[in-house]
Amino acid sequence: MTKSLAGRVALVTGASSGIGEAAAIALAEAGADVAISARRVDRLAVLVKTIEALGVRALALPGDVAIEADATAAVEKTVAHFGKIDILVNSAGIIQAGGIENTNLEEYRRVVDVNLMGTVYTCRAAIGPMKAQGHGDIINISSQAGRKNAPPFNAYAASKHALNSMSDSMRQEVGGHGIRVCVLMPGATATEVANNVTDPNFRSFMQSHTNESNTVSASEMAAAIVFVAAQPQRVNIDMISIRPTSDTSH
Repeated sequence: MTKSLAGRVALVTGASSGIGEAAAIALAEAGADVAISARRVDRLAVLVKTIEALGVRALALPGDVAIEADATAAVEKTVAHFGKIDILVNSAGIIQAGGIENTNLEEYRRVVDVNLMGTVYTCRAAIGPMKAQGHGDIINISSQAGRKNAPPFNAYAASKHALNSMSDSMRQEVGGHGIRVCVLMPGATATEVANNVTDPNFRSFMQSHTNESNTVSASEMAAAIVFVAAQPQRVNIDMISIRPTSDTSH
């Protein structure tokens, strides 16, 4: 395999499963050294071994991106350990069910804190080092819910709409400094994202939705992340929408 990202350093949040885990492996396969952040320490330890077996360096950074200090520290420790940060992939994300009238406000805040604010924290911390070196890639994992709405997805859709808007504003803010920003909007993808949904009926629906035979795999999403980061410096792919071929919705 061509090492299109050889010599580069990446930080991936939400790396203990799903798109984040697949992205960390794909980036390593492309030659990048990879720092990985998530709350599940045991999974990070296993992933470090997987990455190092590919012949590159790995660094586990346990933490919760919804906590500003943890998110900021993940970026700072990546730079301290590897000397720089070239690629930031914000993959940490959660989903909960509910509209507004009877919403669980604690859950609503948690969705926004992880999906939006966690990304704001890491981006804010990464821009300085990237500006200093004159280049960088920030890839934020959004969702098809970031461009359409449904009552059961209120918190999730709101967080992803906001993430899309924040990312495009940031792209305009930092592009002149050589920093590229991309939003990846997955459709149905085979991940564990539904497992922590507290509503049992919605959890069952989401598990079925993300485990159908025609869903996109996390590794296929990861391939798109590598593709974006490997583009010539003058090229900024600012948004990618990927969904199963069988999904014919608007």
